[in-house]
Amino acid sequence: MTSGRLAAARGSWRTALRIARREARRSRRRTLLVLVMIALPVLGLSFAAVSYDMSDLTRSERLDRRLGAADAELRWNNLAPVRQDAWGEQSWSVDDDQVPRTQPVTADELRALLPAGSRVTRVRWWVSFETRIGRKKVSIDARAVDLTDPLARPLATVREGRPPVRPDEIAVSPAALRRLDTRVGAPVRAADGTTYRVVGVVEFPENLREMVTMADVAPPGPPAEESWLVDLPGKVDRALADRLNAQGIEVTARHPLPGRDQLTDDTTMPGAEETGVSVLVGGLGLLEVVLLVGPAFAVGVRRRRRDLALVAVAGGDAVHLRRIVLADGVVLGAGGAALGLLLGVGTAFAGRPLVEQYLIHERFGAYRVFPTALAAIAAVAVLAGVLAALAPAWTAARQDVMAGLAGRRETPRPRRRWLLLGALFTVVGTALAAFAATRTSPTGVLAGVVLGELGLVFCTPTLVGLLARAGRLLPLTPRLALRDASRNRSSAAPAISAVMAAVAGSVALGVYVASDAAREQSRWQPGLPPGHLMLQPSSSPARTLPAAGTIAARVRAVLPGAAVTAVATPECARPAAPDDYCYALAVRPPEERCPYPPYGPGPASARNDPRCRQPFRDANDVSLPALVDDGAALPALTGAPADEVAAARRALAAGGVVVTDPRQVVDGKVRVEVNHSSGAATTVRLLPGHVLRGGLPVDRLVISPTAADALGLAPAPTGYLVDTTGPPTVEQRERLADDLADVVPLSVEMATADPTSDQRPVLLLLAAASGIITLGAAAVATGLAAAEGRRDLSTLAAVGADPRVRRVLSLCQAGVIAVLGSALGMVAGLGSAVVILASLNQRYAQSWPVEPSYPVVVPGLTMAVLVVVPLVAMAGAALLTRSRLPIERRLD
Repeated sequence: MTSGRLAAARGSWRTALRIARREARRSRRRTLLVLVMIALPVLGLSFAAVSYDMSDLTRSERLDRRLGAADAELRWNNLAPVRQDAWGEQSWSVDDDQVPRTQPVTADELRALLPAGSRVTRVRWWVSFETRIGRKKVSIDARAVDLTDPLARPLATVREGRPPVRPDEIAVSPAALRRLDTRVGAPVRAADGTTYRVVGVVEFPENLREMVTMADVAPPGPPAEESWLVDLPGKVDRALADRLNAQGIEVTARHPLPGRDQLTDDTTMPGAEETGVSVLVGGLGLLEVVLLVGPAFAVGVRRRRRDLALVAVAGGDAVHLRRIVLADGVVLGAGGAALGLLLGVGTAFAGRPLVEQYLIHERFGAYRVFPTALAAIAAVAVLAGVLAALAPAWTAARQDVMAGLAGRRETPRPRRRWLLLGALFTVVGTALAAFAATRTSPTGVLAGVVLGELGLVFCTPTLVGLLARAGRLLPLTPRLALRDASRNRSSAAPAISAVMAAVAGSVALGVYVASDAAREQSRWQPGLPPGHLMLQPSSSPARTLPAAGTIAARVRAVLPGAAVTAVATPECARPAAPDDYCYALAVRPPEERCPYPPYGPGPASARNDPRCRQPFRDANDVSLPALVDDGAALPALTGAPADEVAAARRALAAGGVVVTDPRQVVDGKVRVEVNHSSGAATTVRLLPGHVLRGGLPVDRLVISPTAADALGLAPAPTGYLVDTTGPPTVEQRERLADDLADVVPLSVEMATADPTSDQRPVLLLLAAASGIITLGAAAVATGLAAAEGRRDLSTLAAVGADPRVRRVLSLCQAGVIAVLGSALGMVAGLGSAVVILASLNQRYAQSWPVEPSYPVVVPGLTMAVLVVVPLVAMAGAALLTRSRLPIERRLD
């Protein structure tokens, strides 16, 4: 019995697939539309999968790029014995006490430990090379290696010229050649004044960015990363590996070292959270494809009503009818998968040089196609086709046979269960997203959003029917468009849902991005008055810096009217240890301090305790510790009014300190503590204090030289504050740093009033993605409606309708899809964003320290694009539709 059923099912499916293949050839335009919509995402996914597989190097390929023509690579950074794994990827000290080398390794030292006849060559993998491009100093990665040595020659490819062999010669990568705007044979001047001659263009396969290659004649001293390539007369045996490890040398060979653990590749597996997010995003993309392809299958079923009715008359039951329609999904899904895979693999192979150069910035390995991923992508494409045909298949199985034979159109009956199911999914999804937001779970939030959008998809057909009833009050053409959408819900509803899902996601993400940007802006606190500059030594702090007048002359040449003040920070006058440093703090009396540590227990009590309320925020850009100053730096430091600055200067001249927190001054005194990093005893003094009001809301402590001496502190030059008349431009700051480099290398930091991040590209990208889907869905649905509505158009022509009616009808049909989908998407997106932000704010309401809440900010840029896109879709439908109405003698 079971074998008979299986044979019948196989025969039924075989027949259904033959019918589907024949139908695909007959309806070529619809077939091409479905193939393109399925093939496009397959193309993108297969391109990414193949490119990833080629970029994921095997161990052999990685060793070839690391060892060149050598047998092994030796790294001698430690004098203590080490243990390592079989491949030299991990090592650890035997005695858990590393003894780093302080002297550079020499070739003679290594040869003494290697078998007779061994050859070695050194590679310094990372060397700094600084030069100037215009007025800007730039640092380019460099590598010091003798590429004329046969051991190191395979490490790089010489594109032009030759490798460097002299100390004054360099070779550059193609990217560095363009960046430096030079050529082979031209000189390049380094930042320290040394002149090099470019002798070749050299490319390292693992780094296609800007790279400079130098000869192996670098100055002595321990480099950041150095290794030796070794050519041995034999293999690396266990005795040699043990001998080298005993000296602290790590060994990497082409074959695993004997007697060592072979650890697996350190491949980072995605966590449960990342996997969940990826699956949900992939499911959302699959839903979009199903919704976009679904109308084509629905139209195909309605145009084949008579054929399906004949199958039913010939004895076919509902199962056979469903299989015939599902077979369309299988055939077209498989066809789209095959087309997408072919184009994706071909594009990955053809575009490989561009991806290597501009995306990955390294050469790929061998040509590979990642068959497992491609099989999964193909299966998902076939699944998308079957899911898109699922709803039309159930509709075909329930159709009235007599109506199908007569060619009559059946008005779909609204099913309340789908409305109830959609409402349930929407409510559950919203609750899940809100709950997950309070737990900071991206997977839960995304799952709730997807579930809510799926519920709205189920509710869309009912909504279309309700709008059609309300359309009785509209003029003829929009009334016809709404009637067609209601009668053809199986094709209109998926298109509307596709637009709704895309717009909802774009609006929800856009609102979150804009709200997060507004929250960050509200939290932003500049460390100096906006536009003012802080000049600090770009290298280690100098013990002596030029006088402020010398720096001021250079600054005013670039920024006329700027005032320059030297600043100093307190350091230990008598350090308790060689590495001891001091830091001074102005603190409140013990009974006035907050008893709860930040991020510690007792958040509810801390939020309600007035002692824990913080009137100031930490600086986000220029952060300065306590300063030792006589008051000259106060205007540039705080931006306080002139009368306040004058009073503060008098307090400093009297040997006191200046603070900005009034709670730190008790009876005219400020408690100042000096702590030592070495753990020495804390120095505490009560010093005359003054509160500086009206400046930046930043906690500041300025100590007079007299007070610093009483605290056991000495001023250490730190840099210069620049009081500017207006915010300097990027070009002015670069020119200033360049001019000051002749005196002392100084970094230029500018305080800004707002965060530097710009969210407009993200908002535009979100709006563009949803806009493309809106235009595509409107175009597909309008085209299918026009192809199916020829009978109605012929009737209009027969009764004398104006030819422009067809254009207006197409405009209204596109408007039903685009406007209704966009409106639903905006409402759903705004609702999802409000729920998520409210849940996050509820969590922040109990946080300690107090965190600002998320405001609900609707991005005008995103909303403007989403309002314009439906209008563009409607205008495009009207312009691309022929106005001449068809007149047919016979309609089949």
